[in-house]
Amino acid sequence: MVEIKIDVEYCGSCGHKKQFLEMADLIKKNFPDVKISGEPGKQGSFEIKINDELIYSKSQTMAFPEYNEVIDVVKEVAEGQPPRKITKQQPIDCIIM
Repeated sequence: MVEIKIDVEYCGSCGHKKQFLEMADLIKKNFPDVKISGEPGKQGSFEIKINDELIYSKSQTMAFPEYNEVIDVVKEVAEGQPPRKITKQQPIDCIIM
C-alpha cells in the first residue's frame, strides 16, 4: 500500500475539531495505516491535504466535505492514483425565519 499522510487544518475557536475527529475516526476504521493529523488554524477553516496536496477547503465551499467521498479519495490514493479534489459536501443546516 502507498504511504498516505492526511493533514487537516481546522478552526479551533469554531468547534471544528469535532468534525475533524469524526472524519479521522472513519478514515482510521477503513485505513488503519494512514497517518492523519489535525491542527487548529485559520478562522472558519477546514482544509484537507493528502500527501501535501489540498483536496478540500471549507473556505471555498462554506460547507464540510462529505466524509464518504474523502474515504473514496483515500482508497484511490491507496491504489496509486493521485489525490483529487472533493466535490461533495454535507448539507448545510440553515433555517430561514
